[in-house]
Amino acid sequence: MSVESVLITLLIGAIAGWLATLLVSGWGFGLIFNIVIGVLGGLLGQWLFPKLGWSVGGGFGGAVLSATVGAIIILVVVFLIQRVGGPRRRI
Repeated sequence: MSVESVLITLLIGAIAGWLATLLVSGWGFGLIFNIVIGVLGGLLGQWLFPKLGWSVGGGFGGAVLSATVGAIIILVVVFLIQRVGGPRRRI
């Protein structure tokens, strides 16, 4: 992987993670968390969308959309697990 492709992956991850955390929780969790959740969401989106027969198109916008949807799915699952098994916290 070239340096350029790593930087683009990190940028897409940061944008997708930020969008996903805003949509799911109402606020962001920081740059590093956003990048991690966005990159993981991108991997999930790239795997899940073809399985469902969906296409988001190519390019930067399609990658951000796919990664955002994947990150939202991950965050919702994490929040559900936290709610069921985790300690009760008042926000």
